[in-house]
Amino acid sequence: MALPYIPDIFCNVNATKGTPAKKASAKKVAKKPAKKAMSTKHKDALAQGRTEGRIIRMYLEIVEANKPKRGRKRTADSITKRLAVIQRELTTADAIVKLRLTQERMNLTAELATKQLGSDFTKLENQFVKIAAVYSQRNGITYSAWQEMGVQPNVLKRAGINRDEL
Repeated sequence: MALPYIPDIFCNVNATKGTPAKKASAKKVAKKPAKKAMSTKHKDALAQGRTEGRIIRMYLEIVEANKPKRGRKRTADSITKRLAVIQRELTTADAIVKLRLTQERMNLTAELATKQLGSDFTKLENQFVKIAAVYSQRNGITYSAWQEMGVQPNVLKRAGINRDEL
């Protein structure tokens, strides 16, 4: 005699695997460890690291922006003279030439502004020199890495970073 069909919802057997169904158990919630307050020494070290990182980043960005280009170097005086010539030429130029002169004027104005930041560059370079050796040791930065980034050998020497050290 055949047994009557009993739907799976009434059985305690999983029809696909033939194993008893697992009862839903309450999941254990992992407790988060209580946050410990940072010590003043730790906070100071983090602040120092952020400050040093900011100085290094700014110095490397300026070095990158002012990498020597091929050809004769422009002086602030030569840039000023060229700006005066461009201003005169703009009055009689046609539309395309005017467009090109306008762009050249904008480029030269920006270049002149960076040339006039020489004292800021010197100040930033001095800050870099003060912290570069410690930063290098702490982060494993070599002389070659600094040089590849564009830092001049005389600056590295002033910072106390030697070729033979890590």
